Amino acid sequence: MAIETVTFEDFERIDIRIGTIVDAQPFPEARKPAIKLWIDFGAEIGVRRSSAQITVHYAPETLIGRQICAVVNFPPRQIGPFVSEVLTLGLPGPQGEVILIRPDFRVPDGGKLF
Repeated sequence: MAIETVTFEDFERIDIRIGTIVDAQPFPEARKPAIKLWIDFGAEIGVRRSSAQITVHYAPETLIGRQICAVVNFPPRQIGPFVSEVLTLGLPGPQGEVILIRPDFRVPDGGKLF
């Protein structure tokens, strides 16, 4: 598989920020197992919602207070009865399950990835 080359300007257009999960709820209405997240991205962006297919390794109650990375400038997506406003980022584990991307140390909410 060839990797497509992009410019640095292309990369800069994607706004990836750090946020803290302030609420997490099961999402039984989703077609694939998912958790509804409310993520605080600080004063500039505020709290945004995300539907994340992360049920293999995470339970809603274990996510509160965890910092994660998300794309904050994609258009919202309707997922069943829920509107997902940001794309929570993760990497595939050994069986393709999602492992969340997060910083090694606590950083201010709203910080932009560079």
